Amino acid sequence: MTQLEPRDPRRSRGSAVSAEGGEPDRGIRWLRNIGLTVAVAVVLAAVLRALVGPVYLIPSGSMEPTLMPGDRVRVNTSHEQGQGLDRGDVVVFDGAGSLAPYRSRTSLDRALEDLVVWWGLGARSDVYVKRVVALPGDTVRCCGDDGRLEVDGVPVDEPYLGRAVDAGHPASSTQFEFSVPEGRMVVLGDNRSDSLDSRALLGAPGGGLIGLDTVVGTAEDVVWPLGRRGALDGPAASAGEGAR
Repeated sequence: MTQLEPRDPRRSRGSAVSAEGGEPDRGIRWLRNIGLTVAVAVVLAAVLRALVGPVYLIPSGSMEPTLMPGDRVRVNTSHEQGQGLDRGDVVVFDGAGSLAPYRSRTSLDRALEDLVVWWGLGARSDVYVKRVVALPGDTVRCCGDDGRLEVDGVPVDEPYLGRAVDAGHPASSTQFEFSVPEGRMVVLGDNRSDSLDSRALLGAPGGGLIGLDTVVGTAEDVVWPLGRRGALDGPAASAGEGAR
């Protein structure tokens, strides 16, 4: 009769399974690797944010051809609340209550959304990126006889539109005129035919004027994708002599 060998008390059942199939060990290693990858990603995101500042994802084509969907832009927060803005700046602002309705969000919702935005992996539904075309004291209208915007009666060149502007192809198909009071600005998307901006609020409370206190900062350059990396043009909306 075959005799059974005595069980080694130092061997656990778990180690026997692990030795034969290796599944528990592989699972533990897999979880450990995932955790390490996430930790490295968090550290790299923190370093990137510390070095270059906040990064925002462009979710739509409203700023084409300047910014394309999927671009990630670095934001200069020194212009927060509209400090030192110039006409032609590309501005990031909170559109809640103007272009977007106010939303009721739980603390968890806000935390998760902030984390996604912080990593540059997503975009807030109530944060917008547009071009500043008028600031306090300006009167801006569209359009002049030559199809261009006019600020204080002076035609404005807008090379960032990436197309010809003339009487037959005006800077905006929607006619408007804004006299901008203190603490307000007028913003338009570079893709004038497909942009939700100040023109969408004509006749609404506030009349399309966006509060300077909603400004998060200005978009300075594209940091991703690598093929589109580069600084955005500075204040590019230029007007003739006599303009503010």
